[in-house]
Amino acid sequence: MSEQSLVRRLLARVFGETTGGAFSETEDFAACPRGTSGHPDGLDGNSGYMASLRAWYENPLARRIVSLTTQYVVGRGVAFQVSDPETERFLRSFWNHPLNQLDRRVADWSDELARSGNLFLRLTTDAGGQTYIRAVPAAAIVRIDTLPNDAETAVAYEIRAGSGAFDGPVGYRTERVAAADRTLPTAADAIYHVAVNRPVGMVWGSSDLVPVIKWIRRYSGWLEDRARLNRYRNSFLFVVKSRLASEAQRTLRQKALNAQPPSPGSILVTTEQEDWSVLSPRLESHEAGEDGIALKKMIAVGAGVPLHFLAEPESENKASAEASGGSAYRGYEQRQQFFLDQLRELLAHVVSRAALANRRVDPDAEIRMIGADINASDNLRASQAGWNAVRTMQALRAETRVDEDEFRRIVYRFLGES
Repeated sequence: MSEQSLVRRLLARVFGETTGGAFSETEDFAACPRGTSGHPDGLDGNSGYMASLRAWYENPLARRIVSLTTQYVVGRGVAFQVSDPETERFLRSFWNHPLNQLDRRVADWSDELARSGNLFLRLTTDAGGQTYIRAVPAAAIVRIDTLPNDAETAVAYEIRAGSGAFDGPVGYRTERVAAADRTLPTAADAIYHVAVNRPVGMVWGSSDLVPVIKWIRRYSGWLEDRARLNRYRNSFLFVVKSRLASEAQRTLRQKALNAQPPSPGSILVTTEQEDWSVLSPRLESHEAGEDGIALKKMIAVGAGVPLHFLAEPESENKASAEASGGSAYRGYEQRQQFFLDQLRELLAHVVSRAALANRRVDPDAEIRMIGADINASDNLRASQAGWNAVRTMQALRAETRVDEDEFRRIVYRFLGES
């Protein structure tokens, strides 16, 4: 047996996976060429995307990290307002169309964006100008073609067809779909791509789970070892020492005891010729709790959330929990703003495509997206500040030190409104 195989077996015993499996620690998840780009993870399943997907399927911590992002980014839902009434009526018909139902889909899109780092939306427009949207799995995107001098501007996507489309045991059929272009809208099918955690100059995004996958695996292995350790710690054997004349008598005595072993809590009386003792494993686990907390802290740092978000209150009280959540809330606010900006751009694409068949739709109408509040305590602080400002400004207005317009401006400012 080679030295490498021995090392791999040892690592598999310690960490629960071989280093060449889907959770390889040495794998370069972000490697992809500039410009014309194939999938950075390949299509062999041994990739960062597939590892993230597998972790989301199997591990509760990974699924919790993804669901937390959606709970804060989407929350109770997303709304929009349009400056042109006719365009707003069209967008609402598009949003609530039975084949779209975007109130339900936006949460799935947020999950996919956090889980894979990429969201590919296929736009299909009928003769009447209505657009229908379907998300395409990131694993189905074989290639992204970009401008030769601009790696951030995609021009087309090569999509692997679904099941039943394979030409042979190793080949597969693909189709080329153009990138959505609002400046030159057409009614042909197009792909709108959203990516997060994308390094400068790269085409593909990266999953939120990539930095924490190996630590999630280590934590799962540690937890499994703890459960196995506790199980074996309660195992024991009776050792009976007796003066027997022959091996046949010893075998007969052992069969008798195995047939009727002592039940827990029973009283056993023996003669001086027989001595009973218990043999149990002495499995020590010093500072095991600290080891688990250290692993979970690494996961929390990689996910950008405080430890109590992952069901680990540790020694935090309410004040420290609120303070530690500040950075996480800002991260969720940034993701929410990015997500809303992409939804606004998507609606602009839909409007530009509809304007080809419906002249009443204004492609230049202003669209404003409205998201849920990230932190409810901000509303409480704003209301308290607004109430204090109202009382102060009322006194100044009574003394004619400020006019009505200045009064409204300052009160709105303290209420967090522009």
